[in-house]
Amino acid sequence: MRTSSLYRRHGYNDLVRNKTANVALLVILIISAFLMATGAMVMARSFGAVNALFDQALPPHFLQMHTGTYDAVALAEFASAHPEIDSWLIEDMLGYDGAAISWQRPTTGESGDLSASLIDNLFVTQNEAFDFLVDDSGTVVQPAPGEVHVPVAYMQDFALQPGDEVTIRTGSGSHGLTVAGFVRDSQMASSLSSATRFLVSEHDFRELAISGGGDPEIIVEYRLAEASSASQFQSAYESDGALPKNGQAVTLQMIRLINAFSDGLVAMALVLVSCLLMGIALLSLRFVIRGTLEDEVREIGVMKAIGLPHRAISGLYMSKYSAMTLVACLLGGVLAVIATRLLTRNVQVNYAEAPVGLTTFLVPGAALLLVFLLVIAMCRGVFRSIRRVEVVGALVQGSTLDERQTARRARRQAHRARRVNLGSTTGGDVNRRLALLDLRADAGQWALIPLVFALTAILLILPTNLLTTFSSPRFVTYMGAPESDLRVDLQFSAAVDSQHQRLLSDMRADGRIIDVKDFAKVLRQTRGEQGWETLRVEVGDYSGASIEFVDGGPPGTGQIALSAINAQQYRLSVGEMMPIRTSSGEATNDVVVSGIYQDVTSGGRTAKMQGNVSGGALGYVLYADVAEGIDPAAIAREYNDAHPDAAVIPMREYAKQTLSYVTGAFGSAAALACLFGVGVAVLITCLFLRLRLTREQTRMGVLAAIGFSSREIASQVRLKVLLATGVGTLLGVVVAATVGEALVAAAISLTGVGVTRLHFIPNPWLVYFFYPLLLMGAAHACAIALTSRLRSADKSAWLRK
Repeated sequence: MRTSSLYRRHGYNDLVRNKTANVALLVILIISAFLMATGAMVMARSFGAVNALFDQALPPHFLQMHTGTYDAVALAEFASAHPEIDSWLIEDMLGYDGAAISWQRPTTGESGDLSASLIDNLFVTQNEAFDFLVDDSGTVVQPAPGEVHVPVAYMQDFALQPGDEVTIRTGSGSHGLTVAGFVRDSQMASSLSSATRFLVSEHDFRELAISGGGDPEIIVEYRLAEASSASQFQSAYESDGALPKNGQAVTLQMIRLINAFSDGLVAMALVLVSCLLMGIALLSLRFVIRGTLEDEVREIGVMKAIGLPHRAISGLYMSKYSAMTLVACLLGGVLAVIATRLLTRNVQVNYAEAPVGLTTFLVPGAALLLVFLLVIAMCRGVFRSIRRVEVVGALVQGSTLDERQTARRARRQAHRARRVNLGSTTGGDVNRRLALLDLRADAGQWALIPLVFALTAILLILPTNLLTTFSSPRFVTYMGAPESDLRVDLQFSAAVDSQHQRLLSDMRADGRIIDVKDFAKVLRQTRGEQGWETLRVEVGDYSGASIEFVDGGPPGTGQIALSAINAQQYRLSVGEMMPIRTSSGEATNDVVVSGIYQDVTSGGRTAKMQGNVSGGALGYVLYADVAEGIDPAAIAREYNDAHPDAAVIPMREYAKQTLSYVTGAFGSAAALACLFGVGVAVLITCLFLRLRLTREQTRMGVLAAIGFSSREIASQVRLKVLLATGVGTLLGVVVAATVGEALVAAAISLTGVGVTRLHFIPNPWLVYFFYPLLLMGAAHACAIALTSRLRSADKSAWLRK
């Protein structure tokens, strides 16, 4: 009891005596704990929300989208031949362009349409066995005739409300429906999905089908006895040539990954920010503890002289830092709960309320425990130096070093004294020369500032570079597409070839459109683990600059380029042979893998071949640029009106909408990093300068005595701060652009979304000019504020220290 009381009194007295340093440290520790816990909680709640929606909606373990005719008997025979199938269904869908769907609010007269949305709008009925569309309470919705339940994403994007009237333009007129509510879709909730589903009654679906104007599609869906066998089941499905395959094939793992991708990335970004701040906090804590030991070395000597063991002395100091860290973790955890609710609002709306379970508390608890253990381990490492303190050295010389260390230090100082003198620097400005000499002499003491600002620069730059990379129009090259102004999609229909020829002719004859690239979507087969599997290929002319390759180059005649995920699946690299045959099983040809590219669309499973397809393609995709001064959006609207069967999209808007969740997540992370990074850098600079100015009072008193003015002494301090922060910021910029890029690319490649090598597309003015200027300006402002007090200080008192 007496020992704990002694620890409390010592800790309390130290907290009162060093308020500024302790408050600054506490704030930094709270921010570090807060961000670490927030990142962990966002990740846990994102996956928890996705899993909760999966439990309610029961998504398929494997699905195959298909446009066109199909053999229902072949599907039934396939299902009967595979006992691993628990249940299966065929979902009929009708697709409409966003411009064909308008809405009106009777109460206010407001109206609009969905033309701003570039994804497919699919009208469906509720399934009976699985893959349900559910409301915000998890209830399987059954709309009445005349009602429509709209995707929750459209509630957010277009501010739709229950009671709004939705009108679908069909082939024979218009069909009106009333918004009865909003549904969550376990398949198509993410912006990375190329489609979304509207839920209507059986009666309204039949009316829409009879009226025409919608593109009929189906999804063949399977629930398996073992979800882990989805990949093997996909191989079996694709090896059967009688089954429909004109569309994307998706497994449950891919659905889960796409749904959790954007919010998982923001969680990763927050953890990265937290780790960098933890590094800053540990550096600062080490600096403060070492300074405290040097200031109180005589008290430590007295305690050793009266017989207190070094463990007891260390315990006196550890009690304070343990208590500070514990308080920081608790406060950081409370703040993390509040921040997580704000950061995961979209997750709760689009998916489901993450259930409260053991992981709800274990995940943030483990993150906070990690912060606590790291801080305590670092403190213990520093306090080990107490055992080396000798009583005589501490009481007489005021040194924490033993005899051997004292001698070694004396030799170093003598060497430094011979090396560091006014004659060793050039230039006429004595203040500048003295500042440089002081930095050289006390480089070890000043090392904290460059290290902190290097970490802070990394902290600001990495999230911002991720944001600008994913927001850049050039990021389409990571989506398996060339950088262009327009993208045109023609999906399968009976007249798709004639539509394609008419559209291609119009675009090439239009003087406003230049550099039209034309590619046909076809199905091919290649050998997989289970036999011949379907391979989706885009065939066209790749001789010019098109997409970026991480290895190799574009395909020539008799060659094929594979997406990174396909290359991994088939274990192929550049230069190896790949067997290819048509979907009808004609003669097999071996083609050479010419290159590997990155693609986050279509599940990342695509391929490209050189050639020309005159007809019989499943669909076509065209890319084009517009002449200078021409608005791509205006061209897109004009061509959508002239060619209603084509989807003409401004490429910038396509990339923006596809990656909207991801860029929003990175925007939040970049804002948090900037706010906390600059704040922590300012705190540490102020803390460091206060301690340095206190310890350098004798030196400053000598300078004042020999004629240096307060302004000149202050300018020396400010110059040292500016140089130290400049060196650190420059180092951070270089590390972020090299090592940081490689680490972030490696982390994103682990997600399995198809990006294996990421090159930042930075905003140079922001990361190479504004951020460094912001950091150095903030540090200089701190130096000005703290050194301005030197003018009114009692200079004679400095010499009495």
